[in-house]
Amino acid sequence: MNRDQKFFDRYSLVLGIFGAVTIALIAFALKLSDMTQGDNTRDGEEYQAAVNERIRPFGAVYLPGEEQAASSPIVEMASEPEPVATTMSGPQVYNSACIACHATGVGGAPVVGDAAAWAPRIAQGADTLNDHAVNGFTGSVGFMPAKGARLDLSDGEIHAAVEYMLGESG
Repeated sequence: MNRDQKFFDRYSLVLGIFGAVTIALIAFALKLSDMTQGDNTRDGEEYQAAVNERIRPFGAVYLPGEEQAASSPIVEMASEPEPVATTMSGPQVYNSACIACHATGVGGAPVVGDAAAWAPRIAQGADTLNDHAVNGFTGSVGFMPAKGARLDLSDGEIHAAVEYMLGESG
């Protein structure tokens, strides 16, 4: 026999053995899986139920017009509570509303701290100043919008801001 023929014979024998071993392993794996995972085990139904529970979808998609009965009672949302009203102090009102005009003199507003500009206004009295601040005022020198254009502020907060500005300017 020549050397090539011997090689092919041995190669065919090795491939045949590997093929036989592979077929035997596949047959053994199938038999083993039937014994351990088949319906003949005592917990097969429990196992299948557990698997089905794990892989079940957690939601469903419904097209417009399709209705699905609620599986649990629908809870109504609680109403939003009313916000608690807080009262700002004079300096807080000044820093949030009045400072825009009374820090720079925009529109003829007297600058806080300038006693000469405030003197004629202080001479009119606190009641007149409070009335002008709450209701607005148009004078020969400038314009004061009602509540400094912050209509969300209360009259008391405006009075506190006027008192603060008078204290800083007098």
